[in-house]
Amino acid sequence: MTTIDEERQRLDRIAAESLYGAGANRATIAHSFKVFERYIRPGPVLEMGPAEGHMTGDLVSTNQPLTVVEGAAFFCDSLRARFPSAEVVHSLFEDYAPAQAFETIVLGHVLEHVDDPVNILRIASAWLTPTGRILAAVPNARSLHRQAAVIMGLLAFEEELNGADHHHGHRRVYNPETLRRDFREAGLEIEVFGGYWLKPVSNGQIERDWTEEMLTAFMTLGERYPDIAGEIYVVARRRS
Repeated sequence: MTTIDEERQRLDRIAAESLYGAGANRATIAHSFKVFERYIRPGPVLEMGPAEGHMTGDLVSTNQPLTVVEGAAFFCDSLRARFPSAEVVHSLFEDYAPAQAFETIVLGHVLEHVDDPVNILRIASAWLTPTGRILAAVPNARSLHRQAAVIMGLLAFEEELNGADHHHGHRRVYNPETLRRDFREAGLEIEVFGGYWLKPVSNGQIERDWTEEMLTAFMTLGERYPDIAGEIYVVARRRS
C-alpha cells in the first residue's frame, strides 16, 4: 500500500508524461464514451480520474451536471480552464467527500491504476443515488493482441504488464473474470458486461498502417466479441 503523499507524487509524475491522448488511445476513449452514452441517466454525473479530459468534453455535451475528481494537480488546472461548467475537484478518491449523490459515475480507465480497486468501487457505490449506475472500462488482458504476444514470447502471460502499462502507471491488467470479481466483492450487481475494439496488433502497428475507417470498424467489431476485445466494460448498480 502506498501513502497519500506517495500516491499524489505518483499521479503527478504520470500526468507529466501522459500519452492517453495520443494515437489509437484517443480513439479508444472516444468509443468508450459512445458506449457509456447509452447508459448515462438524467441527473448529476461524476467522472473519476479524467486525466487530460478527453472524455470530459463528451460528458459536458450531455448537458447533465458534471463533477470531476482528479488526483493530479496538473490535470486539474487544465480541466478548470477548458471546462468551466464542470466542478473540478483536486483530490484522491479516498479523500473525496461529495455534497451530493450521483446518478452516473464514470470510471474510464481508472481501476487498472488504483492501489485497491475493490475499495474504490465500494467508496464510489456509496455516492450513487438509489437508481444510480457505475460505468467502468478497462483494458482486457485477453485481447487478441496480448494473446498473440504470449505466443510470440513477448509476454510471459496475458496479464503481465508491458512497457505501455508501466508508462501509464497501470498496476494490473484485468480479464473478464477478474473485472467481474472486483465488482462483486465491492457489493455491486453487474447489469451489463461488454467490450469494444477488436485489436489484433499493437498500437504502434495500428497507428502506422491503419486508416481511421479501419480503426472505427474494429472498435465496433469488438462489441460482438467482448471476451477477446481490447477493452471491456461494466454497468453496475448497488446490490439491493
